[in-house]
Amino acid sequence: MRVWLGFVVALASTVATVAQAPPSFSARSDLVVLHVAVTDHRGAYTSGLNRDAFAVFEDGVQQPIVVFGAEDSPATVGLLVDDSASMYGLRELVSVGAAAFAATSNRADEIFALTFNERVRRVLPEATPFTSDPDVLRASLQTAIGARGRTALYDAVSSGLEQLSLGVHSRKVLVVLSDGGDNASTTTMEQMVAAATASNTVIYTIALRDPDDASARPKLLKKMAQSSGGMAFEPHSPAGVGDAFSRVARDIRASYSIAYAPSQDGAARRQVRVTARAPDGAKLAARTRAEYIAR
Repeated sequence: MRVWLGFVVALASTVATVAQAPPSFSARSDLVVLHVAVTDHRGAYTSGLNRDAFAVFEDGVQQPIVVFGAEDSPATVGLLVDDSASMYGLRELVSVGAAAFAATSNRADEIFALTFNERVRRVLPEATPFTSDPDVLRASLQTAIGARGRTALYDAVSSGLEQLSLGVHSRKVLVVLSDGGDNASTTTMEQMVAAATASNTVIYTIALRDPDDASARPKLLKKMAQSSGGMAFEPHSPAGVGDAFSRVARDIRASYSIAYAPSQDGAARRQVRVTARAPDGAKLAARTRAEYIAR
């Protein structure tokens, strides 16, 4: 998958017009796109910032911001739900949480779902692989989740990244519900991590596990999420699962979109850092992916 996404900006437009128009994503120009969540010292999301509030650094060198978007833009979202025996008893909990997630998401989002045990399966019909209807998503998951068999997490993430490319929105998100274990994939962990790093996908993980299950790997889920600019959750109660879904939906809707054209040649794998400040100069916390792979 390509990590370079681009924006099409009409050459005949004036600077003022470009500043007023929402950014248009494309794959025709070589810009690096970052989705950035900004919070204050209390952890509350900070909205209303302009591009001057941000600084972008690639391998320690500041980069000029080419395109900036602060609006709640729609996303293509994939839900990956562990359907192995380790998830027994969680079918209703997961389906209700996913429905709540869809209900609080941008109404223009397109959402698909995959379940996985030793095989990866579509939840929605092949003819209509995306939905934004919470009731459709909940009913489909309740039917699809059986909680049996082994776990092919790495295959599921790879399949999810592939299906994201079929969506129409440039913002790509995966929400992974699993215990982090894998005992059935043909994809290796290294291949999965490489595919995730090479994509422009923000990954959120919700670790659902039995504390006595030695095969669970919540730390792997946390690493996947943090390196992509997402968040990792490990709820310990049914209410915590619902809260995790709600926080993911809020995080997606609160993110800024920033694009820059790298001003230097360098290694294929490049480190990225974003800083942000409030209008009064106060330092804010900016979260985005930690690196990308150049073409």
